[in-house]
Amino acid sequence: MMTENSVTKLFLLTPAAGKRLIAKAFVQIPEIKKALKEHTVVIIAGTTNGYIARELLEHTGIAGDFSAKGFYRGITLPPGYKNEGQKPEFPGDVIIEKGVYVSGKTIFDVADNLDKGDIIVKGANAVDLAKRKAGVLIGHPKGGTIQAALSAVIGKRAVLYIPVGLEKRVCGDIDELAEIMNSPNAEGPRLMPVSGNIVTELDAIEILTGARARLAAAGGICGAEGSCYIAVSGTEEQVSKASEIIESVKYEPMFSIN
Repeated sequence: MMTENSVTKLFLLTPAAGKRLIAKAFVQIPEIKKALKEHTVVIIAGTTNGYIARELLEHTGIAGDFSAKGFYRGITLPPGYKNEGQKPEFPGDVIIEKGVYVSGKTIFDVADNLDKGDIIVKGANAVDLAKRKAGVLIGHPKGGTIQAALSAVIGKRAVLYIPVGLEKRVCGDIDELAEIMNSPNAEGPRLMPVSGNIVTELDAIEILTGARARLAAAGGICGAEGSCYIAVSGTEEQVSKASEIIESVKYEPMFSIN
């Protein structure tokens, strides 16, 4: 509800700018800041998580030679896309143990050792904004990285964070979609419904400024496909801060796999 002292401003975010915005918010989450110093943080490879890994590693002062190039497993590309370059070598997931970057390992190497206070960051392919539930596409016959992550979350009470861009929003019930996609008569990837601490661009704005953000409109052309108009409401100071942050990310270049 708007108050007498509340103001609203509309902003446009491209998917790439949204990824950077979400990453900046992760640096400010108290639970993650504590885990970086005292526990283990696992950032599972993915395009959005590449931005998050870079921000967290730089914040901790241990970025070293980390590169988001090749920091992904399955990706979605447009029909007819031709990758003329050579895919960079997969660097493994990012594991930070009490402020130390342990390179060359994956979630499969560390899942059994995770415990309370540890954090897992895993991206998603679908998000139901109203129900705060995500969906992860599954191509691996044993469930892939989300299965390994959930073994630590459910078995050891590690905490799951799910960064996911607004371009991945769905209007259907994710549990129902999973039932359809996972049926014996279906073809293509399967779908795993997942609950956790979901962080979209809307949440990022609130984390970074205290303002409330709403999805107001979406779409565009000439590189703005998948973009979203965000209505940010709050005090003059909050909206001004949001404007400053969005200005710093709005020219984020489109993600490139090479």
